[in-house]
Amino acid sequence: MFDTVTIMGATASGKTALAVNLAQKIDAEIISADSRQVYRGLDIGTGKDLSEYSISGKQIPYHLIDIVDAGSRYNVFQYSKDFVNACKSIKSRGKNIILCGGSGMYIEAVIKGYEMPAVPPDEKLRAGLEQKTHEELIDILSKMKRLHNKTDTDSKKRTVRAIEIEYYMANNRLTAESRPKINNVYFELRFDRDTRRKKITERLDDRLKNGMVEEVEGLLKRGLTLEDMIYYGLEYKYIAMYLHNMTSYEEMRNKLEIAIHQFAKRQMTWFRGMERKGAEIHVIDASKSMEEKLNDIVYILSKNVDYSV
Repeated sequence: MFDTVTIMGATASGKTALAVNLAQKIDAEIISADSRQVYRGLDIGTGKDLSEYSISGKQIPYHLIDIVDAGSRYNVFQYSKDFVNACKSIKSRGKNIILCGGSGMYIEAVIKGYEMPAVPPDEKLRAGLEQKTHEELIDILSKMKRLHNKTDTDSKKRTVRAIEIEYYMANNRLTAESRPKINNVYFELRFDRDTRRKKITERLDDRLKNGMVEEVEGLLKRGLTLEDMIYYGLEYKYIAMYLHNMTSYEEMRNKLEIAIHQFAKRQMTWFRGMERKGAEIHVIDASKSMEEKLNDIVYILSKNVDYSV
């Protein structure tokens, strides 16, 4: 018996479409595992594609999408709490649960039931750190821990928060919330390298032609800052820099393409790390037809588990 089925994969691998079709087949609801789709207003750049959640005239319920305003900060600790609440809600209706996304940290945190310490804001510490340059903050953080996570230094706000967390952990006894471990079956959609790169490039150009620049422009007009956009990364970072006349359109597009390819590699590296830690991940050939992919998944599920929650 499983608690969840996880559909994961690198960006542009077709996770949402597969999750929706599977949800119809096994009477499930979908929980998003995307660290940026939680934000209202970050639509095209995050590939939200809410129209995909409708199949054969039926709306497949989804969770943890559009739950906080753009401009706010959301993290894996908050996600873990929201995930538990979403699971309880879905189970109360007697439905199965599909976790779908590419944010490996979020997936691993909730499936493994990691203990997530709540680190409160330290306004006094923040006030002092805000007076320093970003380079000075990076230097401070580097003395507190090894900087293997590049997102900690993407923006000044991220670096301040990373220092705040390290300072708290060094000076306080952590009170962690223990979360139940989940019986889960992992499926990873995977293309060969050339196909993956081709799909990423085609999708990027399609989004640029269909309103992604205008989406970022609208967010900036609503009062979000360049640093906010840098915090959200990838499309929002590079397009905002272009709109602030820090780069040309062509340079923005080319740098963004490279960054998305690098992001896809990091996603797959995370999944391989999960396997090294013992996760059994069933690879699904993303180039197969939808029917073939569904048949592969249902066959694997039928060998190990039934469809009851």
